[in-house]
Amino acid sequence: MIYKVFYQETKDRSPRRETTRSLYLDIDASSELEGRIIARELVEKNRPEFNVEYIELLSDKLLDYEKETGAFEITEF
Repeated sequence: MIYKVFYQETKDRSPRRETTRSLYLDIDASSELEGRIIARELVEKNRPEFNVEYIELLSDKLLDYEKETGAFEITEF
């Protein structure tokens, strides 16, 4: 399952939509909830300075759209 993680690059400032970034993770999980938990743990372990805002499971249609935009790249830690 592919998850899109929305985050701020620092925990020092209040989150602003204009500075929200995203990354994509390929998570092997038995449920959506388990995948979200694993995704959060991965980001917090490998990039503790990031402030995770939201984690979204991408449907097939959303995944296709993300690939078309050219910004899609799986992050590996």
